[in-house]
Parts: sequence; C-alpha cells; structure tokens
Amino acid sequence: MTGELVAIYADESCLGNGKDGDNPGAAGVLIEYERPGGGLVRRDLWVSERATTNNRMALISVTEALGAIGAKGGRFRVVFTTDSRYIVDGMTSWVHGWARNGWKRKTGAIENLELWHDALEACEGHAIAWRWVRGHNGHAQNEYANYLATRAAAEQTASGGLVESEFDAWMAEQVAKRKKVGAPDGFPDGARFTPHASLPRIS
Repeated sequence: MTGELVAIYADESCLGNGKDGDNPGAAGVLIEYERPGGGLVRRDLWVSERATTNNRMALISVTEALGAIGAKGGRFRVVFTTDSRYIVDGMTSWVHGWARNGWKRKTGAIENLELWHDALEACEGHAIAWRWVRGHNGHAQNEYANYLATRAAAEQTASGGLVESEFDAWMAEQVAKRKKVGAPDGFPDGARFTPHASLPRIS
C-alpha cells in the first residue's frame, strides 16, 4: 500500500449545543507525521462557527483535516482518531447505505447531508482507518484537540490552515498541573495499517 502515513486527532465543541439560539462552536485538529529521515512533526488546525452544532463541527473537522493534508495533491494513509461516534459510525457504515439508497433514508432527510458530501469529497484518494476513543478520558491527543476546539469556540478564531503545534507546551502544562492526561499515543505502525472500506464517491 502506497502513501505516507499520517495520524489525525480531531475533536469538536459547541457551546450550548442543543439549546435555543445561536450556539458558537469549533473544530480542533492535531496532525502528526514522521519526516523521511526520522522525527515526529506536529501541526495544529482549528476553525469556528458562530451558530452550529457538535455534529456539524465534527463533519467540518474531517473536511478541514483531510483537505489540509491533500491541498497539494498528496494522497496518504490516514489514521483518523475522534471521540465522535457520529463520524466513526457514519464513515464506516451509514454513508455506504445512504449512497446505495440514492442519499435518502426511510426515516427522513439525512441530517447535514451537504456536510457529509463535503467530508467524503475531502477523503477521496486517501486510505483511512477510522478510530474511536472515549472523550474526556485522559487520551493526550484527543484532550489536546478538545482544547483547540473549545478555545476556538470561545474566541471564535481560526488558524488559517496548518500551523506549528503547541502540543508539547500544552502537555508540559498538564503534567505540571498534575492533570489526568496519559502519555501521548505513539505514532501508528505503518506495517499494521488497515484501512476501512473505500468511501462512496460524490462526483
């Protein structure tokens, strides 16, 4: 299997999710890859919306992350880790049924259909393994993605693309404050990489 390996950790935030009125939210993403000569590289990305939902921002995290790494035509093997069952179940199961049924379902319209299509288009050409982790459970990279998302939601900011990561400084701060955050996950083993089934094409 060709393509360099990339690890993506994404999380979403919506302040007041489900409540009446406009609820600000954001998506935060940590991207890791290894230089050809060795050494781990980390980059951050975040975006925000003034009126949104958790599910919208989860989908946007996929679109933004995959769009960022594929911006110059690169195609990668990706381990995409999130605490959103909406994303993992959607990408490994739901979208295949929806596509077979002409993007319709018996119970009514598909929520956020346009955003699902955007996310699937961003995934095209990449081989992706979708991985779920429990949120707010001390998983270092997931907690950091949550930090990026909640900060962006509160401040309504965007990174403007991939930027140098603050993960190491954030991690040192968690250790100093004795926060319940585990050691970061090691970089995935490329020899054991197993992607999920190819996603439906939108075009």
